Amino acid sequence: MTIAESTPPRLAGRTREEIAARVARDLPDGVTVNLGVGIPLLVPQAIPEGVEVFLQSENGVLGMGPAPDDGGDPDLTDAGKQPITLIPGAAIVDSATSFAIIRGGHLDVTILGALQVSESADLANWYVPGRHPAVGGAMDLVAGTPEVWVCMEHVDREGRPKIVDACTFPLTGHGVVTRVYTDLAVFHVEDGALVLVECAPGATARDVRERTTAAYSERLR
Repeated sequence: MTIAESTPPRLAGRTREEIAARVARDLPDGVTVNLGVGIPLLVPQAIPEGVEVFLQSENGVLGMGPAPDDGGDPDLTDAGKQPITLIPGAAIVDSATSFAIIRGGHLDVTILGALQVSESADLANWYVPGRHPAVGGAMDLVAGTPEVWVCMEHVDREGRPKIVDACTFPLTGHGVVTRVYTDLAVFHVEDGALVLVECAPGATARDVRERTTAAYSERLR
């Protein structure tokens, strides 16, 4: 049986920008947040008006604003090397200070992309050696931050589930994920287990179940 025959058809769920906007909607006022590469870097564009969020980037920025409209300053970039703006009072620091913020427990939330999340909240978000340079700062981030939110597509390019019973990629951290946002659903982690709390517009609980191999409970709003 081919992959195409063994996986459900793709659904038109949330776009990458809509996933980021859904994550941004849940950020409390006044939190300090680190953003990983990929979908997380779209979050600054979607922070609701009137909500103050302090965005930290591991390359040494505290106080990132949304992407510039005019190309920006080439010396100001996020962790994904994309141009950024700075909010009033922002700070530029060296790598040692940046990781002291991360390792010292000064972040409230870390938002990361992922390859897989397991039913026991394990996170795998880097490739096997030879296909990606390194894990980067993700291990420090998940170890030093109380809230780890994952935003990603629900299935991979071949249609295979990314929310799984056990991760098959190298782990970034054991039991570290606290929320998962995908194009089809939102999961919270409670007592170390996944709970489906929301289906995206156009997706049903059955659609999510068919595309998820992890065990989870449901408490839909």
